[in-house]
Amino acid sequence: MIDRLQAVEDRYERLNELLSDPEIVNDPKKLREYSKEQSTIQETVHVYREYKEFREQLQEAKSMLEEKLDAEMREMVKQEISELEDSMEELEAKLKVLLLPKDPNDDKNVIMEIRGAAGGDEAALFAGSLYRMYSRYAEVQGWKTEVIESNATGLGGYKEIIFMINGQGAYSKLKFENGAHRVQRVPETESGGRIHTSTATVVVLPEAEEVEVEIHDKDIRFDAFASSGAGGQSVNTTMSAVRLTHIPTGIVVSCQDEKSQHKNKDKAMKVLRARVYDKFQQEAQAEYDQNRKSAVGTGDRSERIRTYNFPQNRVTDHRIGLTIQKLDQVMEGKLDEVIDALVLVDQSDKLQNAGE
Repeated sequence: MIDRLQAVEDRYERLNELLSDPEIVNDPKKLREYSKEQSTIQETVHVYREYKEFREQLQEAKSMLEEKLDAEMREMVKQEISELEDSMEELEAKLKVLLLPKDPNDDKNVIMEIRGAAGGDEAALFAGSLYRMYSRYAEVQGWKTEVIESNATGLGGYKEIIFMINGQGAYSKLKFENGAHRVQRVPETESGGRIHTSTATVVVLPEAEEVEVEIHDKDIRFDAFASSGAGGQSVNTTMSAVRLTHIPTGIVVSCQDEKSQHKNKDKAMKVLRARVYDKFQQEAQAEYDQNRKSAVGTGDRSERIRTYNFPQNRVTDHRIGLTIQKLDQVMEGKLDEVIDALVLVDQSDKLQNAGE
């Protein structure tokens, strides 16, 4: 492990030199590439340097024990050695995680798609609740949220809402939200006080850059139409709404949230690019050895991953057996406890596989 860490540190130093090279500074593509690589390994290098400092201090402390010391000083040195060994053990565990292969999408923005599924109006209301939950979580993280397309049903519900979350590491935190989310509560539309069970589906896509997925103009069918509001009432008499069809895959994306056709097309293109990229990734994932999959998983989007039980203020993530009695806080965007647990299980699984 030390050899690998030293190689990472050497590369970090080399990147420092490259980023000071005038030729690189004047080459935007290489500058961006090297800057991104450096930021990816920066935390690993900082933790490794801290580890090396502790290791030097430990060696010095152990050498002191070989000298003639009074009983009190010897005891103090032994205490210092014990504390340094504990600190190094913690850093070693952290370094093992940092050396795990990185998901190339982890640092990306995400495109989230939430749809009401089983449960009619209540499913649409729950889709709206999930959208607000993720929006508030994004706000706490300092990320920006932008709606791309929505199909509202009234009372704050959505048949479908597609939105982008822009922020460093957004995908690394939200990628485990893929799947079916189930709610158990008394709907606002229920006069008899009965508890209903409804579901909404969540899809999380990493934003794909143009260099990662090539989409040719000839492969896209473009249609423009007048946008409309709830009930089909026209809200825009100009042809500002757009529909893009990717002919090779059959993927269709519509967008009418903006008044400008150009802006709608740009937004639709982001979603199209992300969906095509995701399709290729899903196909590659299907070939991946099922026994090597994480207990968390990110593949099967029909899988029921979580239940939100309002009467008991309880949220349960079925994949990792986590249950917490803080549903009211979770719905306000305080998702850290759930997301951190999912990340930890995924890291533990990868560490176990790496050791096999």
